[in-house]
Amino acid sequence: MAVAELNGAAIVDEAAFHAQSRDAFGFPASYGNSIDAWVDCLSYLRDDENMTKFRLGPDEVLEVVITGADAMKAAAPDLFEELAFCIGGINERYEDYGEKPALELVLR
Repeated sequence: MAVAELNGAAIVDEAAFHAQSRDAFGFPASYGNSIDAWVDCLSYLRDDENMTKFRLGPDEVLEVVITGADAMKAAAPDLFEELAFCIGGINERYEDYGEKPALELVLR
């Protein structure tokens, strides 16, 4: 299973979140450092668009692991909630196209 790991203890704001996301997911240089850009990039995990360093097969799932999740939730509760909401929305996008959900949020 593919894994992208974020250090939740270091995510205190959106800038830190996007910096970690760029590294963990291998987003392109054109990544816009916004939640909309994050959603867009992760909506192409099974395509040849090179929006991440991951290329999932039809039945594969990318685990988004947040270590120190409690620290992130305490420091940036709105961002933490939005992240979980966005992962659900991305998975719905995949289902709308007749595919299996592609993301699993794992909190540690």
